[in-house]
Amino acid sequence: MPSEKRETLSPAPRADEAPFEETLRPRRLDEYIGQERVKANLRILVEAARQRGEPLDHILLYGPPGLGKTTLAHIIANEMGVNIKITAGPAVERQGDLAAILTNLRRGDILFIDEVHRLPRAVEEILYPAMEDFALDLIIGKGPGARNIRLELPRFTVIGATTRPALLTAPLRDRFGVIYRLDFYDLPAMTEIVRRAARILGVPIEEGGAEEIARRARGTPRIANRLLRRVRDYAQVRADGTITRRVARQALELLDIDELGLDEVDRRVLLTIIEKFGGGPVGLETIAAAISEEADTIMDVYEPYLLQLGFLERTPRGRVATPLAYHHLGLTPPSQEAQQPPLL
Repeated sequence: MPSEKRETLSPAPRADEAPFEETLRPRRLDEYIGQERVKANLRILVEAARQRGEPLDHILLYGPPGLGKTTLAHIIANEMGVNIKITAGPAVERQGDLAAILTNLRRGDILFIDEVHRLPRAVEEILYPAMEDFALDLIIGKGPGARNIRLELPRFTVIGATTRPALLTAPLRDRFGVIYRLDFYDLPAMTEIVRRAARILGVPIEEGGAEEIARRARGTPRIANRLLRRVRDYAQVRADGTITRRVARQALELLDIDELGLDEVDRRVLLTIIEKFGGGPVGLETIAAAISEEADTIMDVYEPYLLQLGFLERTPRGRVATPLAYHHLGLTPPSQEAQQPPLL
């Protein structure tokens, strides 16, 4: 028999969720919940640019997936009253692809590049003068007859989004005049996000139900919206359609999502470190091979939240499960004397 496939809490967007996410996406800064420091700075940035009648400086948004980087890019475009063109680093494979995008921009337009750290190096080199000098350097022909042509571009704004800022090359990172980090959302902000989504979808929800979903959404709005959909289905089929705390708890337990928002993969990561490798330290590639997951997926999707909870430690020798992880899983942590001290 084929093994049962569970839905995990990866914050990565899925194709079938695009219409749903678009419906729930706020369009103005006043509608955007959380990230107060980033919003305050963006208000000043946008207002100053509007008063001067100038395009915005280039902006880099970074942080774990699902926290609203794409949403913020759309909001910035709406606040500035300009068009936004969207692409992704892996999609721009050749210099000509980027040249075609840049030559179709108008003054003030925003070019949003998701996963900007994955731009090919050759494409990145064309982007440098475009961002700094608003010019496009093209080489026409090959060999001795090749010649360089410089095309002037209208002043535009690049908004880059990345989950791994350390992978950005220094020349590219230095061309962003504004850099903001998006952090995981706290419980009040997450609860308000769930309530807002429920209002838009017309789902009856009590305060306790909203809090229960928010608590298990890993501080990530995209996951909260996904859980709301699943709890809505459960409430419609197994209850009277209203999401109460009890209904939310039952639905989420059925989905195998615990009270802290850990799902099956999170627990497999922790249990692998504890049961197979004595609590660590153990390398990321070894963990990935043991649970049949990609190492990048573990590092980008699952590790940030486990680190945030204090369940994992990164040491020079590998990952270590903390006593908090043992207690959460109902296990007894090894004594301090038995633990091998991490290499400093």
